[in-house]
Formats: sequence, C-alpha cells, structure tokens
Amino acid sequence: MAERILIVEDEKSIARVLELELTYEGYETGVSHTGADGLIKFREEPWDLVLLDLMLPEIHGLDVLKRIRASDPVIPVILLTAKNDVKDKVAGLDLGANDYVTKPFEIEEVLARIRACLRLTTGSGNSSLHRFGELELNESTREVSRAGRQVELTPREFDLLLYFLRNPLQVLSREQVLNAVWGYDYYGDTNVIDVYIRYLRKKVDAGESTTYIQTVRGIGYVLKEQANEA
Repeated sequence: MAERILIVEDEKSIARVLELELTYEGYETGVSHTGADGLIKFREEPWDLVLLDLMLPEIHGLDVLKRIRASDPVIPVILLTAKNDVKDKVAGLDLGANDYVTKPFEIEEVLARIRACLRLTTGSGNSSLHRFGELELNESTREVSRAGRQVELTPREFDLLLYFLRNPLQVLSREQVLNAVWGYDYYGDTNVIDVYIRYLRKKVDAGESTTYIQTVRGIGYVLKEQANEA
C-alpha cells in the first residue's frame, strides 16, 4: 500500500509541484491550501506524513501543528518555512515537528527528509495496529475486534477508541478528549463525550467479564482493564 502524504501549503504553485513530484515517487497525496481545510482533511482520512507550511490563512501553521499533536503524537510532520523564520522553526520543533525544510527548497531535499521520517516511524513495527488486552484496532483497515469478535463502530466512535488506545492507562480529561477527537474549534454540547462513551461501552464492554473504558470521577476517562462488577 502506498504511503499517504498530506500537503498543507497555501502557495498553489508550490503545492502543485510537491503533489506532482510525490505522486511520481509513488506516494498518495492530498492537498489543502488553508489551515482549517488541512485540519479537516487530517481528521477525515488516514495519513502517514504531513508537509505543513507555517504561514497559512485561517489557522496559522503552528496552531495546526498543536492540534495535530493533540490527536496524534507520532505521525511525522515536516514544516515548510521561510528562510528567516528562525523563531517559528524553533517553536515548531518544540511543539513536536520532526523536521523542517526552508524555502526555496530543492525537491530532492524534501524527498530525502520524507524518506528519513518514514523510516523512523515504520522501522519500529506496525504503528497502525493497536492492542490492549483482548482489544485490537487496525488504523489501516479501520477494523476493531475484541477476542476475535468484530466490533462495528461509527467513524467518530472509531476515532474516540483510537485516542484511548494511543494513550492507554492515562487519565484523560474531558477537555483533552474533546480537543483530540472533536477538535479545538468544536462549539457543540460537551456532553457529546459522555454520549459516545456510552456507545463505545455498549459495543466494546457489554457482556464481557472485564471492562476497558473506566470513568475517573471529576476528571474524565481512562483505558484500563477492570473486572466487571455486574
């Protein structure tokens, strides 16, 4: 399966060159020209790497990076920066960017940095497969099972479970969950989290001798195995 790269770049000529070159190299690509659209594409589809311009309309690249890292701490992000943006380069690396390329750049340098980042993430095993106890989730195929039993989830339920599996045994506040799964720009009812937790429990934990999704009173939730009191 070809690796998928999301290009978030407001200069359409640069974005087009990157799209053509990456496609020629065998990658699948997606392109966004604003920070807001980039975040939407990032959340709606699976990606292996993000090329992220910093000077974006609607949402600045550093803010886009913060939101990406809130929901995915491991996906490689390479920043596309202007020559003199030293402070932004440092800020981006501090926020979790893996690397940066300074404009104007040679496409060979971009390709080399992409290959290096992808080697680091794929060399340590299948990062798209998550296991916890009897629970197994495959990001690539979007399949979920418990002890061999297939669990059918909606896209939002899948994203919610994925966030817990990426942060097992960590107590996650409702705000953390909301920001990671629904996004910083979500202005709906925060009780939506509780509703979806109930949905997940019915599908993942119902009828089992142990439960995985626990409530931490006054704080939030944690993915932890616990004997079912029922």
